[in-house]
Amino acid sequence: MIDWTRVDELRREVGEEDFPEVVEIFLEEVDEVFTRLPESAANESLSEDLHFLKGSAASLGFAGLTALCATGERLCTQGNAAAVSITELKNGYLAEREEFLARFRQEAA
Repeated sequence: MIDWTRVDELRREVGEEDFPEVVEIFLEEVDEVFTRLPESAANESLSEDLHFLKGSAASLGFAGLTALCATGERLCTQGNAAAVSITELKNGYLAEREEFLARFRQEAA
């Protein structure tokens, strides 16, 4: 679920002209983290990656991903990183990514 109010705030903060670049950087960085998440779970950097994803997702209004990352980060802190579902995180991200891009492209047209 996208927090469109947050998206609009960010668009005003960075400016209409620079907003597409911010979106592009966000997607590239988040996609990159998702390619290494299974390895992160194995080498104990999962909490750090989830923290990064949580902050990035919150800044661009990806509310569902923000919540999933917060839950995963909490599980890691409690010593239960194995309970974090990488599949659930990735599926949540992909669904929000699709929703976001559909509207983003529509607004750009």
